Amino acid sequence: MTDSERGPQVVVVTGAGSGLGRAMSVALLDAGHHVVLVGRNRSTLEETAAGRGHADIAVADVTSDRSVCSLFATVVERFGRLDVLVNNAGTFGPAASVDNLDVDAWNTTVAVNLTGVFLCAREAMRIMKAQDPRGGRIINNGSISAHTPRPSSAAYTATKHGVSGLTKSISLDGRAFDICCTQIDIGNAATDMTSGIGHAVLQPDGSTRAEPTFDPRHVADTIVHLVDLPLDVTVPTLTIMANRMPYVGRG
Repeated sequence: MTDSERGPQVVVVTGAGSGLGRAMSVALLDAGHHVVLVGRNRSTLEETAAGRGHADIAVADVTSDRSVCSLFATVVERFGRLDVLVNNAGTFGPAASVDNLDVDAWNTTVAVNLTGVFLCAREAMRIMKAQDPRGGRIINNGSISAHTPRPSSAAYTATKHGVSGLTKSISLDGRAFDICCTQIDIGNAATDMTSGIGHAVLQPDGSTRAEPTFDPRHVADTIVHLVDLPLDVTVPTLTIMANRMPYVGRG
């Protein structure tokens, strides 16, 4: 079977109940793909799915090994395969300098932003290696902070740097099995999670100011394009951001 003959693909999107996850999921559903909407809150997942076919809802906790294993076993039972995983679930974590970071807040941020990505990618790779035809695509939501941090964001920044290393390892380990892995680094997409950025956000010089944002549909359209690529094409990293936001040097 060639890539052009695959038709609708089976896509798992974590953190699908709100923000970028909802935007990505809606765009993929509108493109005709079968999308498994994953999150901890059924009601918000139902809002994402409302009025759209090819949507399956799966309540799961990406920080739990048992929950993640059950999720992907259900995907295989329901569809027989997995074509794409979008690792989108994440949290900003505590706003604190390193010396003021609470260890429990640190551990929570690592569990969601890094361990969750690992657990989902591990199960996805196991499925993608074994299925026929084999292979698939994993897309990890990184961040501008995977390259350049904001002030008082040590936990978030550390996890996103960790996602960069994990993405490269997935790409290398999956290459021989037709598994592609992309990290998409997003800067200032306008969602509820980033609502404060459009009003006032701390800058490296200690000042606060509003930063430009952009419509998350552009991120969603980018995800659809990545999903539609054949598996002999990979995009290791991709950055999409508001044109005038601080990035290089955060200035």
